[in-house]
Amino acid sequence: MIVMSTASEAKLGFDPARLARVEEALRQDVETGFIHGAAMRVSRRGETILDFVDGYADKTADKPLQKDSVFVTMSTGKPFTVVLVLSLVERGLLRLHSPVADIIPEFGKFGKESVNLFHLLTHTSGILGSVPSADPAVLSSIERLTDYACNLPLDCLPGERVNYSMVVAHSVLATMCLRVAGRGRSFAQMLEQDLFHPLGMRDTSLGPREDLMSRLCPVRASQEVPYNLLPGDAVEFLAHGIMLAPGAELPAGGYITTIDDLHRFAEMLRRGGELNGTRILSPAMLRLSTRNYTGSFRNAVWDPILSVRGWQPWPAYIGLGFRLRGEGLSPGPFGMMNSAETFGHFGAGSSGFWIDPASDLSFSLLTTGLIEESHNLERTAKLADLVMSALIG
Repeated sequence: MIVMSTASEAKLGFDPARLARVEEALRQDVETGFIHGAAMRVSRRGETILDFVDGYADKTADKPLQKDSVFVTMSTGKPFTVVLVLSLVERGLLRLHSPVADIIPEFGKFGKESVNLFHLLTHTSGILGSVPSADPAVLSSIERLTDYACNLPLDCLPGERVNYSMVVAHSVLATMCLRVAGRGRSFAQMLEQDLFHPLGMRDTSLGPREDLMSRLCPVRASQEVPYNLLPGDAVEFLAHGIMLAPGAELPAGGYITTIDDLHRFAEMLRRGGELNGTRILSPAMLRLSTRNYTGSFRNAVWDPILSVRGWQPWPAYIGLGFRLRGEGLSPGPFGMMNSAETFGHFGAGSSGFWIDPASDLSFSLLTTGLIEESHNLERTAKLADLVMSALIG
């Protein structure tokens, strides 16, 4: 187990005894088997206040989690794709209002003629929300999955509702990036050269990377309930059969990363788009991207579990590719005490990050042992509240 504070809790406004509750909650989740392991980092004003690593990288092999363990991001990696897209908007190569078909002409049919970049980023495009019933070779290929999407009708009209796209939309986004700025590169190469390398994210990749696989934590479910949106065996196959297949590129979640790298990415966002002298986005773009563009629309992806859990619908609160805390109360994934401006993203049953601009906080979490997604919402919200309740100055 590794638990470190690299700055004075009191100096950064934290009550040490209250902050210890975060570690206790994570350790209890590991000891009870609710999850298998966790790597979590919290910093304020760029100084690390909590650095926690405990549990198993692979519980069945009795392999302990290490500080440099590599995780599959699931949807927590979606913002990697989004930030690259937004950087191309800043360069004038992509436009939020223009139809996708301006860049991908073959996309403009079967009702998709007016779908634009804004719709894709806010999950209001009407494009297929669920994981497609397609061959793994299609799902793991940006080109093939985009072709698949081009030949699909919409689930609903653009702008009509939030229809969260688990897989498809981000391959279309990647294709747009490649067509305007790919210059013969794969999307994985484009990300490495234009995002990961400049930020010093040395242990992050889209799809498998040979030098990282010995440190990779296998994706295994630790909780199974009848109302699981993505059953454990389905998630395990999605990770190992598709995301980690040789040559795979699934920009909706097929990234691998470490807690160091994920937190570097979060810190770049907290700092207004810059880290260690490297600027990826402007503060103006981040302000634009972290507004609520979905109003009071609910996120339809949660509809199947609302009645099972006895939950009322809540607004989706989605910006340009980021999820937002917004106003009011909801089961998660942000804490009840986070400011309304808090933004970030989260991945199926396992991971997430957020930035709270009002408190100058960044939070990153990667876990092994996937739990059902509604419980994941509650788990991440609880951890966020424990962090926020320890902040007293």
